[in-house]
Amino acid sequence: MTTVKKRRDPLSPKPILDRKLLCQALKERDVAIKDVHLDTFYQQLHRQNYPKLKEFVIEYLRTENARGGNLKENEDIGNQNSTIIIPTKNSVSSKKGRIRRLPKAFLDFLADPQNDFVTLTSTIDKRPTSTDGTTTKMAIKLQDGHVVESVLMRHVSAGGSRATLCVSSQVGCAMGCTFCATGTMGIRGNLCSGEILEQLVHAERVLQEEMQVFSNGAVVVVSSDHDEHDIDGENDHEYDDDMIVGSDGSKRKKSEQDLTFVRNVVFMGMGEPLNNFENVVVACRAMIDRRRWNLAHGRVTVSTVGVTPNMRRLTKELPEVSLALSLHAPNQPMREAIVPTARMYPIEDIVDALDEHMMALIKKTKSVDGEFDAIDRKSMSKRKRAMIEYVMLEGDTSKLECAHQLGKLCENRKFIVNLIPYNQTDVKDKLSCPSEEHMKEFQRIVMSYGAFCTIRRTMGADIAGACGQLVVSNEKKDHAVVQLGDIEDGPFVDKSSDVSQETAIPRQQIMSTKNVKEEEGKGDDRNANIEKWIKPLAVGTALSLSVCLLSMGVIAFQRRKR
Repeated sequence: MTTVKKRRDPLSPKPILDRKLLCQALKERDVAIKDVHLDTFYQQLHRQNYPKLKEFVIEYLRTENARGGNLKENEDIGNQNSTIIIPTKNSVSSKKGRIRRLPKAFLDFLADPQNDFVTLTSTIDKRPTSTDGTTTKMAIKLQDGHVVESVLMRHVSAGGSRATLCVSSQVGCAMGCTFCATGTMGIRGNLCSGEILEQLVHAERVLQEEMQVFSNGAVVVVSSDHDEHDIDGENDHEYDDDMIVGSDGSKRKKSEQDLTFVRNVVFMGMGEPLNNFENVVVACRAMIDRRRWNLAHGRVTVSTVGVTPNMRRLTKELPEVSLALSLHAPNQPMREAIVPTARMYPIEDIVDALDEHMMALIKKTKSVDGEFDAIDRKSMSKRKRAMIEYVMLEGDTSKLECAHQLGKLCENRKFIVNLIPYNQTDVKDKLSCPSEEHMKEFQRIVMSYGAFCTIRRTMGADIAGACGQLVVSNEKKDHAVVQLGDIEDGPFVDKSSDVSQETAIPRQQIMSTKNVKEEEGKGDDRNANIEKWIKPLAVGTALSLSVCLLSMGVIAFQRRKR
């Protein structure tokens, strides 16, 4: 039997993506470097798609020579006024700009095999993907033998696709929530900022690898009754002409072609992010850095069980990112029963801290005395999301009375409430999830108080990647399995349905041909939506034309008068 390590070992080699560790090492080596040069280094490392450090230096020098720099490895390249342009792998951050040359001493440090730094210190140990292809759980093996888990979710729709990555911030967790499998591990240690960012590098390499496979495919047609294994077309069916088959036989909708980069990152993996505050904040800054991943600020979400002091600290230091609160109960006694650490943080304080975080940016742009008005809150909710996560457990916390209490907590605050169906785990207490009908009624009650409320969709029930289930497989086995929905949908999901719900569409559903009546119905809805705008637009155009003609008449009259 393998012995499970209870503590983390000192990092050696160290991750180059950890800026703090790199600066410390450079200082010890007496290598002077400015912050702008480090920014340039990380930008170019990102654009080269994170090669080994020696390969990075060789490519850097080759690029300099190609641009007429006539540099050799033994020449001084410390001229800070020169610029180079290196093509980016990330189309979002491809704007050209002035890039400073890197000092020779720094390049020598990077090329030195004894520098105790590598580009990636972790590896993907296991990478199971759900049968519908929407979810991949990556078991990331750290250099000291510990394993953390990340979940890559592909949200596919007819209008476009996006990828969300759920990252871990600690090995294990100290919060001890009674329904969470990760909590049974206890805490082993924090991840450094570099190890957090490496999860993002691994995820994007998985996506790029998939796209490379499909780029060699051919366009074929696939219908709902087509045998998915019959890629040679032996069965004579009518096919959908908007399908791509990869060289390995896998099928993908054309609309999935933009699944090359991670668009959303949520800190909802293993660990309590705000108990690893400094490393999480540094990682978040790198994710939203326009020179690197360039993620939209609101697309990076930090989830917390409610560490009030650090919630307020995050608001002060990084108000741009979104914040999610794992509440799970509408009052203090109930919360203490399922979240042991809740005894230290009153529920009113953590809800107020969440509200302060959502409204922090508006305080920078305008002076607000007292309460925010409804217009301020509506405006802010479109720019940044503040979410309350609420696991639906059969018992006291899912009673309809609790729905009223939860609704009152969120009243007039423009929070998003995300109801999470409980996923079976092997925790000590035998817990279960309420019925779908009960959850919908719970949802309706919460929404009656003006809160936007969703029920998290469950997809890919064949890998252990669900909320509350991330725990190393060699320690905990036979987990029930459900995939996370996309936190980034928020209030921007389709509101035409009777009950608001996250609407990520699995690939098998996208790949099947729609029923003719459904397509006709959708066509009618689209036509109706267009028709309702025709009359107002026509009136507006007529008024604009009338004003224009009148103005021309007035001008002509004045000229004649002169």
